[in-house]
Amino acid sequence: MSRIAEETIQEIQNHINAVSIIGEYVRLEKRGGRYWGLCPFHNEKTPSFTVDPDKNFFYCFGCHKGGGVISFVMEQEKLSYPETLELLAKKLNISVKYDSSGEDPALAQRNRQLEDIAELYRRVAISFHHILTATEKGKQALQYVHNRGISDEMINQFRLGYAPPDRQWLFQFLMKKGYSEEFLKKSGLFSSRYNEQSAFFADRLMFPISDKKGRTVAFGGRLLHGEGPKYLNSAESELYKKRENLYAIDIALPKIRQSEEVHICEGYMDVIALHQAGIGTAVAPLGTAFTDEQARLLRQWVKTVYLVFDNDSAGQSATIKGILTCRRNGLVCKVVSMGKTGENGTIFKDPADILKEDGPEALQNYVKCFINDFDYLVDQARALFDTTHTEGLAQAVAFFFPYLETLDSEVARDGCIGSVADVFGIDRSAILRDFAKYSKEYHGAQSYNREDIKQGKSEQARSYAPIRMNDELFLLLTIISNRSLYPRLRASLSIEEVEDSRAKELFIALEECYRKDIQDIDGLLSHIQDEALRSFVLEKASSEAFSQKSEQLVSDGIKRIRIKRLERRRAEIILKLRTARTGGLHSEQKMEELLSEKVHIDAELVRLKEEQE
Repeated sequence: MSRIAEETIQEIQNHINAVSIIGEYVRLEKRGGRYWGLCPFHNEKTPSFTVDPDKNFFYCFGCHKGGGVISFVMEQEKLSYPETLELLAKKLNISVKYDSSGEDPALAQRNRQLEDIAELYRRVAISFHHILTATEKGKQALQYVHNRGISDEMINQFRLGYAPPDRQWLFQFLMKKGYSEEFLKKSGLFSSRYNEQSAFFADRLMFPISDKKGRTVAFGGRLLHGEGPKYLNSAESELYKKRENLYAIDIALPKIRQSEEVHICEGYMDVIALHQAGIGTAVAPLGTAFTDEQARLLRQWVKTVYLVFDNDSAGQSATIKGILTCRRNGLVCKVVSMGKTGENGTIFKDPADILKEDGPEALQNYVKCFINDFDYLVDQARALFDTTHTEGLAQAVAFFFPYLETLDSEVARDGCIGSVADVFGIDRSAILRDFAKYSKEYHGAQSYNREDIKQGKSEQARSYAPIRMNDELFLLLTIISNRSLYPRLRASLSIEEVEDSRAKELFIALEECYRKDIQDIDGLLSHIQDEALRSFVLEKASSEAFSQKSEQLVSDGIKRIRIKRLERRRAEIILKLRTARTGGLHSEQKMEELLSEKVHIDAELVRLKEEQE
């Protein structure tokens, strides 16, 4: 896909108004030279979130989150960088231009083909939906959906369709619409089982599958008659990776963003049932267990995951795996356990059953009853193991070890070990010893890495070390707050004259931004690798101390750095001269050179110090 042209990016940055854009998400009030509001990134009652209209960036003094308008919108909307630019361009009424000059022609062609296939799938979904809802061929399939308690509103929202029994129909239909035979054979809609014109889906209730952008990327089909797998999904392709996508993510995303919650079900009908019951955050994996890739996708928007899996052995196993996946990826996990008795005495297996038997209101109330993941594991351990015997008790305790391993917090892990000890009446020190053996045997490398970080031995240790302000950092921070002064800095001071490693990193980042004409704070932060340094920059740049008499601050800062560097060099020369006089190996010519350099340094120090006064 083509990149957004630099001229468009520059135009967006030139027209961005931080108060106007951020004000769409946060209620801001002007106090002094800044705007204040309640931080959208953490809960607070007293406003600590600020927007600086002059620097076009935000900073929260409570949670220390900060950045430019682009990063703010990316965070709020959970969009990629290009998607955010396109959104801002639309808000600012700027025409987006794309630059494909540096793109590989083969890659560009492949991307166009993928977009063409997605468009084909969208049109096929429309055709299937029409067959289901408006033709005699789809009447029986439509009756099946209605019998499951699914409303016409949901049928339309989820674009449910019907693929006719005739496997030759779709190919002939699309050929009449102008598609080439070669393109259709590569589309993934046809199977070579019978011939290359044979539709992959036939006599099935069709569920279009979309990605988070709303592109139709695949289909799922439920068998209605005859033999074959109950559910069939499109084969994986460059457009569709089932481990990285979730059914109904495009429909649920607005509610997910708003609530920061998601309900994960097992299948298509469960998702639709929950949406009909007003649970608009429901999605489902696509023929797989809930994966790490799907968890990382959701982590962009979600804090809490509710698992709503079937009440059978497979559903219980999926729930346990889902809990570990959530915790491994930093998500809070709660479980809505199926199996309770309905109003007519039926023991429900899944949400679709509840909708069919008792209606949407009953399902909505049912889903509100949940337990936390640890309590669910306790119930499972008691059901799976005979804890009246020593062997069963040991197995029940070991059942929790994979869960404990997923917890990042030592406090949380210690608390869970204490709870396991209390639940099963076991000494916690015995659990700790068994867990240590488990961790060493199966997860030794991870455990050692955690210890290295705690002891400051890892390569990332510098990122955790406190940053102390010095003259060099103060000067660079002044420049960051007043970017127009950078040309003066680079003309007066070389990077070799800067000694602090973090100040050097800032100098390099400023130089790269200067050469690329990057003026916004987000662009600068992207060139800083040290996470602690990025936070330090945001915190200090939000201070007004760097904005007052900025030209004088830069001038004085350059002089201080030069004076300190000259004084260090002068001390080195004096030490060498003393060594030479006490029998060192310096030649007479070398001593004269050192003396000459010292005289020059003394004169320069006098000049610089006089300018400071």
